[in-house]
Amino acid sequence: MEELYGVWFLIGAALVFFMQCGFAMVETGFTRAKNAGNIIMKNLMDFCIGTVVFILIGFGLLLGEDVAGFLGKPGFDIITNYQNFDWSNFVFNLVFCATTATIVSGAMAERTKFISYCIYSAVISGLIYPIEAHWIWGGGWLAEWGFHDFAGSCAIHMVGGVSALIGAKILGPRIGKFDTDKNGKVTKVHAIPGHSLTLGALGCFILWFGWYGFNGAAATSLGQLGSIFVTTTIAPAVATFVCMIFTWLKYGKPDVSMCLNASLAGLVGITAGCDVLDAGGAVIVGVVSGLLVVFGVWLLDHKLHIDDPVGAVAVHMMNGIWGTLAVGLLATTSVPGNDSFSGLFYGGGLDLLIKQFTGVVTVAAWTAVTITITFLVIKATIGLRASKEEEIIGLDATEHNLPSSYADFMPSAASVSEIKTQGAQAGVDTSGVVPVSEAVPVSIQTKATSDGSPKLTKLSIICKPEKLEALQAALNAIDVRGITITNVMGYGTQKGQKKYYRGVESDDVQLLPKVKAEVVVSAVPVEKVVNTVKRALYTGNIGDGKIFIFDVENVVKVRTGEVGFDALQGEDDIK
Repeated sequence: MEELYGVWFLIGAALVFFMQCGFAMVETGFTRAKNAGNIIMKNLMDFCIGTVVFILIGFGLLLGEDVAGFLGKPGFDIITNYQNFDWSNFVFNLVFCATTATIVSGAMAERTKFISYCIYSAVISGLIYPIEAHWIWGGGWLAEWGFHDFAGSCAIHMVGGVSALIGAKILGPRIGKFDTDKNGKVTKVHAIPGHSLTLGALGCFILWFGWYGFNGAAATSLGQLGSIFVTTTIAPAVATFVCMIFTWLKYGKPDVSMCLNASLAGLVGITAGCDVLDAGGAVIVGVVSGLLVVFGVWLLDHKLHIDDPVGAVAVHMMNGIWGTLAVGLLATTSVPGNDSFSGLFYGGGLDLLIKQFTGVVTVAAWTAVTITITFLVIKATIGLRASKEEEIIGLDATEHNLPSSYADFMPSAASVSEIKTQGAQAGVDTSGVVPVSEAVPVSIQTKATSDGSPKLTKLSIICKPEKLEALQAALNAIDVRGITITNVMGYGTQKGQKKYYRGVESDDVQLLPKVKAEVVVSAVPVEKVVNTVKRALYTGNIGDGKIFIFDVENVVKVRTGEVGFDALQGEDDIK
């Protein structure tokens, strides 16, 4: 049986490693396409850099011989005494260490220098995480005192979330996230939607799947493992359900990206107590997590004005704190493997809650001090933030020489427009090329219409795409034979449909698909055309369309050279 659980322990480690893919997909999907390659590279290097520093110092600080309850004694047994080395524990703790570092990258995404990221990732993996994890899991003072964090709500998620909060604050927001007045006060918060919710959802499902290893790998009995799987399922499911209902009521529609965050928030919340909470406790954790993640995103955007593109602080820091404290409230001896302590709500008094609170405060303080020093040293030496030009163009191109992470796809018109708008706001020239009108001069000469010829009028009709067929049939019925159709994007005075992204009203990109039909008439009266179009398009709802009417100076038929009225007639009409 011991060997069986040893195999499961390593399978759990492999599942936790696979979570790196989940973090990469969530972060990539929740950010813009111009930074996708940079984010993938960071998530790859989290683990690779983490492995190097964990070999050199991290593993020893975490699980080496205890020194005064504060840290483990560094050593190189993996090199000097490999035949007797604890291989399984090394791999297991390494994948957890990499998770801590990768949490930070999401909150600082899209504007951090790659070299700076590599440095602070190494510091987290080699120093910050191993020492506080030694306090909790390596025989340190918190472990001896009775603090309980089974799988890392505090040791991993809160530490990553605190680092993310401080990093995002020191780094500053992305260009275009906040509008400020002349005194620097934030006057408006802008939504910056990620480029692929599909990737974000894929990452969420991968993380949920991997979390069964994250929480369950250290189980020591089949009953305990089954109970952990139950609580690890209930908490995120309830959190997501609660978040869906709340955002539906608050914003009018259920928020997809917020619900994905809520799933992760529920997983973070249950991680500390997954082995000592029952189903009822998991439900309570899920309810609070589902609301807390929405509050956290709102708090950072609207009150603290800290730009966190993926919600890392709300998910990991806030729910890491909540999950750790929840052990002191909801732990029960009714679950398999726990016969030693209970939380406040199960008759255990305040003792455990005080221990949990003390652990949260001390670990957070250690993390805040060390990561702040790290960020400030990096900022003062090589710099922490990418330049405005690099941020606007995208870190794929400027940091990794990637024109695009999606080589078969051209940038959308919206993304090109965004780059130019942000460049103008930041005082950066992003034009790149000479406009076509200047590069290829065009001389237009128009011959006046002969006296007495019918007036030429152009009608530009904007309508819904589904109305195009009816419009064509109506125009054909009144002998308007020539028509030019263009697919366009736009909105009217109502500014399109009101939308929310992660609780922020998105009013910057409200382009709706439309069709523009252009006709030039002479023999058919304009009023007749207008009335016909109105009948064809009218539904009485907002967005039926508009008709713009212009005088036309002249028209030339290229094939025959005919001008004016004659140029608009077919062969039979001229005869």
